[in-house]
Amino acid sequence: MNHHNYCHQEHKNDSDSAEKGGSFYTCPMHPEILEESPGICHECGMNLITTSHKKHTDHKEHDKHAGHSTEAFLKKFWVSLILSIPVVIYSDILNQLFEWRAPAFYGSSYIPAVLGSIIFFYGGWIFLASAARELKARLPGMMTLIAVAIGAAYIYSIYVVLVGRPEEGLFWELSSLITVMLLGHWIEMRAVSGAQGALKELSKLIPDEAEVIKNGEPKKVRLEEIKEGDIVFVRPGGRIPTDGVVVEGESEANESMITGESAPVKKSASSEVIAGTINGDGALKIKVTKVGEHTFLAGIMRLVREAQASKSRLQILSDRAAYFLTIIAIAFGASAFIFWLVAKAGFGFAVERLVAVLVIACPHALGLAVPLVASISTTMAARRGFLIKQRLALELARKIDVVLFDKTGTLTKGEYGLTDIWNVGAENENELLRLAASVDAHSEHFISKAIVRAAAEKHLSLFEIKNFKRIAGKGVSGQIDGKEILVGGQAILEGVKSPLTDKLRGEIEIENKKGKTIIYALDRGSILGALALSDLIREESREALRALKEEGVRVAMITGDSDNVAKWVANELGIDEYFARVLPGEKSEKVKILQEKGMKVAMVGDGINDAPALTQADLGIAIGAGTNVAIESAGIILVRNDPRDIVKIIKLSRLTYNKMIQNLFWAAGYNVAAIPLAAGVLAFKGVLLQPAAAAILMSLSTVIVAINAILMRRKKI
Repeated sequence: MNHHNYCHQEHKNDSDSAEKGGSFYTCPMHPEILEESPGICHECGMNLITTSHKKHTDHKEHDKHAGHSTEAFLKKFWVSLILSIPVVIYSDILNQLFEWRAPAFYGSSYIPAVLGSIIFFYGGWIFLASAARELKARLPGMMTLIAVAIGAAYIYSIYVVLVGRPEEGLFWELSSLITVMLLGHWIEMRAVSGAQGALKELSKLIPDEAEVIKNGEPKKVRLEEIKEGDIVFVRPGGRIPTDGVVVEGESEANESMITGESAPVKKSASSEVIAGTINGDGALKIKVTKVGEHTFLAGIMRLVREAQASKSRLQILSDRAAYFLTIIAIAFGASAFIFWLVAKAGFGFAVERLVAVLVIACPHALGLAVPLVASISTTMAARRGFLIKQRLALELARKIDVVLFDKTGTLTKGEYGLTDIWNVGAENENELLRLAASVDAHSEHFISKAIVRAAAEKHLSLFEIKNFKRIAGKGVSGQIDGKEILVGGQAILEGVKSPLTDKLRGEIEIENKKGKTIIYALDRGSILGALALSDLIREESREALRALKEEGVRVAMITGDSDNVAKWVANELGIDEYFARVLPGEKSEKVKILQEKGMKVAMVGDGINDAPALTQADLGIAIGAGTNVAIESAGIILVRNDPRDIVKIIKLSRLTYNKMIQNLFWAAGYNVAAIPLAAGVLAFKGVLLQPAAAAILMSLSTVIVAINAILMRRKKI
């Protein structure tokens, strides 16, 4: 599903929901942005508010309007700035500061009122309209404070003009305040839109068209016309349009944008491919297996959308703090206004203090502090091969004490491989492996396949086999150059002419206790040698567990294998605790055992039988290649089956938390000192915070929060 279709589908779903009477979420400042779930505006970072109405708009119109709204702030800023210059020149402020007055002429005293009114309605109207939407949704916030501030300043200023005292107006304060806020919001919107857009970036991965093979020839069609079972042709360097299976051709695919794996992945017949990835130098013919909402990329987008709609505890806290800050600001501003009126400081001065308090207390930075960091962390996660399904899961990851791994397929490869060779009667180890693999090549047993695969990895050519036979309960046999070669387990040693030496028997017994499978090769009753095979430990597991310990996290393992096998794997990897011979239904009980010790547990699994344990764990992490049941039970999903990504999750969680705390400090810290200052507590010492200066501080705080969040991208995890 391309990004145009994706947007179209979103609007279609929205319209369908609207018809059913459902609510939507919109930005107070950008009403053209409508979402089905709460979150923050990808244009300006403001919290979305509920709305019951939904316009059906075309995606192109939406994108155009959204882009225009951002640039409109810059245009409004320049117009307001130019108009503010004569407002300041013909106000009393220059006379107070420098004892200089602009040349007077008939009607010059009304220049601030006329131009100030233009600025108020042209530049300030967007704040008034946004405040109206907040109040309609019963969620007063930043726009409400700004609207009350500029509204109070303007009404008072117009009043003094009408009663013949234009010099007492607050037009230069009003004009500079609106101008500064327009610039501040434009800077914020640029920063936020650059930090947001995880879904936009993902949707752009899909091409608009694809080449479908029809009557033997490739024909370009729109992506929405492709059906399951179609054969698509992908040229070298082209983007793969759908999920599918290669039916012809060889190439490599760059899957880094989906899995986070930088190395190209080889693709040949029967290889699976993912929509949105980039084809290498070879041409591929691909049979379409999934289209539209069923593709892997669409699933990622759905999870990212869910994650962005979900909230962490810190975000809930910041939202609540922003709400109460709004209430406190209005109360504090009103109190300051009343105090200065009672103190007979003048109505204009009282209004000025009210405006300064309301502006400096605007909770935009506080409302943006956590959601922006959370949104960026979601995007960072998706780019590094794991998907955050629930924000609370990522927040919890930093507190994890122990990671419990399911052994097979996670710490091990889940397939048998050759680990040891003991040569007795063959020319050398390679010759022994070559003989065994030649006979086993005719068997379908998974151990036989592992031996054949080991020979292929060493680029050993196989002998021609005659009279291949299966020996019930023992193994297989075949003739090579007239010699009868037998390959099998312990039972095949019955009646051998030359028994194993004590030294060799001891070595084999040690490996056997580790849970390895021992296979023997014989020639006419004489032992040629033995091979040990086991479920191979992945090198990535060694790196992952070493890194987890460096982060101070313990590691535990759960397996249905024997105690010998579990002990061997635990010793190889340095695992702190393991549970062996665990039946599928008992896995959640083992999670409880660790939790009863007071530990926060992260469970990593991939199968249906892992679902209860994933749910029981404090943090469930599912392997993306696993079952849908496991994925639905987890808070975080690994796109790749790579245990090293667990370390990245913990590091990203800690980085995200630290950035959130930093942002909350920048967002709320300045209010503590600035609100009393704006109210005029130090007025007796001549220290006053003007409304324009308050606007600069408010905007600066928000910009710092946005930049600090964006700097997350440079951090390595």
